[in-house]
This record gives sequence, structure tokens and C-alpha cells, in this order.
Amino acid sequence: MASRQLNRIKLIPNHKYKRSGPKSYVYLLNKYGFNPTMEGPYHFGNKVHQQGKHGLNKLVGGRASVQKTLQKTTPSGEAGEVTAEDEQNDSEYLCPVTIGTPGQTFNLDFDTGSADLWIFSTELPKSTITAAGNNHTIYNSKDSSTYKATKGASWKISYGDGSSASGTVGTDNVTIGGLTIKNQTIELAKTLSAQFASGVGDGLLGLAFSSINTVTPGPAHTPVENMISQDDISSSEELFTANLGSWRDASDPDAGQSFYTFGYIDQAPLKAAGVTEPYYTPVDSSQGFWMFNSTSASVNGQSIARNNNTAIADTGTTLALVDDATCKAIYAAIPGSTYDSTQQGYVFPSNVTADQLPVVTFAVGDQQFAVQKEDLAFADAGNGNVYGGIQSRGDMTFDILGDTFLKSIYAIFDLGNTRFGAVQRSEPTQNLAPPQDS
Repeated sequence: MASRQLNRIKLIPNHKYKRSGPKSYVYLLNKYGFNPTMEGPYHFGNKVHQQGKHGLNKLVGGRASVQKTLQKTTPSGEAGEVTAEDEQNDSEYLCPVTIGTPGQTFNLDFDTGSADLWIFSTELPKSTITAAGNNHTIYNSKDSSTYKATKGASWKISYGDGSSASGTVGTDNVTIGGLTIKNQTIELAKTLSAQFASGVGDGLLGLAFSSINTVTPGPAHTPVENMISQDDISSSEELFTANLGSWRDASDPDAGQSFYTFGYIDQAPLKAAGVTEPYYTPVDSSQGFWMFNSTSASVNGQSIARNNNTAIADTGTTLALVDDATCKAIYAAIPGSTYDSTQQGYVFPSNVTADQLPVVTFAVGDQQFAVQKEDLAFADAGNGNVYGGIQSRGDMTFDILGDTFLKSIYAIFDLGNTRFGAVQRSEPTQNLAPPQDS
């Protein structure tokens, strides 16, 4: 391995991100396609899709197919469309990545719950590029001397509401945190539905396993997999780490810093926690996710058995989604909490103090890790309430531990050893100020 300077990649706060509990929940319904088990306006239903010749405001002939789509119950009780206004891409943090020669810097959403690296490109319709204005960096393959098109390859991401992103495929040099990955597969957006185009970032960099990459005819290797195959990082540390801070922690010793590292474990979080090694548990990558056993939780020291339960660590998700019984136990311990069916989530009074909030822990393998009390409140819910950071996972069979949980730990994604590591972060103060928009 050549000598390289490995650096922290400092995350950029997405200042245009506006916290909304229901919009973040709808995003997760779309991303994972689970059926809600708690009452609310959003649900999956069947929609007839007609293919044929266009007639006057209708399609004539051809084949009809029934598709499962995310729908919203209107005030009149009818099933309506889910639009871009109902959701938002869950990008609270963005990371700078350099692509091409000469390099252009793109602010991307680092997402351990997906495995595509796609970016805004000049292949998009002029109307989409014009609407993007100066809000996005647009990749032009003609401007990069190291770009190579991949003939016959394409990609497409589809969500439950029918929204999608798709385009062409090529390779180029990609630099992340001081490491340049040569001939990394990149996916150039050619079409973006409104739900994707409205995002603030310039695209997404997936950090899950390549088995769920959407490039056809075959999945593409992720940047971390290519770092390993190209010997860009040491064989003893074929991993990346995530330290997700918060504006709430500005007065704490780490000042709420947010960063990723590739190819090494930053020692500062371990030193702050008073440990020399992270706690590790094996990962089951068969579904493409960073999935591990999480067979128990606790609320104020009362253990909750969750036999055979698993969880995934997803940096592309702001909320934490767990089973209904665990949700009920958590909110039963918060004074004044209630389930708000209009917002499809649990809420509780914004004037609840830190000593009134429960200590909530989730198992990572055989060890419990606590959620910071300040992160139990996610967003303003109106009427003096806040939307909880932990919500129902519906009929999914595994938990999604997003930023609400991940902010409480230093997370190590060890690809070389197929394991997940965690270090409990120490936050001496709990800032319960009303949630900000970013």
C-alpha cells in the first residue's frame, strides 16, 4: 500500500434541512416499503397501471397491471397520491467528495442503507438542471479526462410511491478523505422524479454491501470495496467509521463534531469513552445491510426481551424504527406522551425535562448502548409537543437504527472482518432545547 495521508472527512450540516417527523417517516416508508401497523394517513395500496396507446386523458388497450404504491388518506377518506411535499430526502449531513480530473467537489449523502453512488449530471433534462440553479454541482463527463462510459450499463432506484432516479453508468477517479479510488463506478442521473430532485445534496454515496447496488447487468463495487481491492487502505483496517454529532453538543468536549474516517479508527472517541477497543459484533450481510443481532432493549433498567431480533445501522435515516411493543414501553415512560395518528407517530410535551426522560438502550450484539436523552426529541410537532426520534417499524422484521441512535455511539463499519463496532459516546450535558431545523 502506498503511503497516504488519511484524514477525517468533516460533515457539512445541511442548513436547508427542515426537521419534520411525518416527512421523515414517509421517506422511510418509501425507502424500505414496510406496511404501517399504527394508525395514520400513510399506507400501501394497490393501483392499476395501464400500458397502451394514449387516448383522450386515458390509456387505451395494452396490458393492465396492479402495483403496490404508497398512498395517503385524504381528509375525505379517499386514497390520494403521495407527493414530494409529503416527504424529504433524509440528508441532515452531507460529505464532500471529489470526482473526475480535474476534480469537482460534490456534497453527497453518505448512506449505509444503500449501495449506489449517483450524482446530478448534465444528462438530466434542461428543465431539471435549470430548476437546480446554483444549488447543485452538476457532473459533466466531458470535462473529466479520466471518465470512461460503461457501455450497456444502467441504474435505477425506485421507491414505494412510484418515485425514481435512473441513468447511465461510467467510471472515474473518486477522492474521499485523502484516498483516490481509480475507476470507481459512478451513476449519472438522467431522470430524477421530484422527490429526488428536491434534495439539497448533489447525490448519494451508498456504503452498504454491493449486493444491493442497482447497476445492471451486474452490481457495481462500492467505494470501500474498491479501496480494499486497490490496496488503498491497510489490510488490518478495511473499514470506515462514523461519528455523527449535533448542534446540541456544541458545549461538550467534542463540540458536536461530525466526521467519517476511511481506513483507520479515530482514537479521540475511544479516549473520551475511556476504552482502548470498540465493542464488536458479527454482521449478517446476506441482505446487503449492516445487520446485527439486537435481541434486547431496556427502559430505565427494565429489560425488554426481543427474541431473534436484528437491527441495521443506517446513516441515511434520521429516525430509529423499532417494534411496536418496544415503542410503547419507551413512550409509556415519558410523561404526557401520546400517539398522534394525524402525524403517524408518538409525540410528547416539549417541556419534559432531562430527568423525566427515560434511559433507553438497545443491544448491539450482547452489549447495551444508550440513546442520548436529547435525541429522543426529533422535531417540533406543534401544540407544545415534539415528535419522538424513535417510532414504529411497522411490519418489518428488523429495526432501523438511524441517526437518533447512531449519534450516541462512535460506529465502526468493518468490511474486512464483516463486523460492526460501537463505542458509547460520552455527552456530559443533555441539551433539550427545541429541535432546530438542521
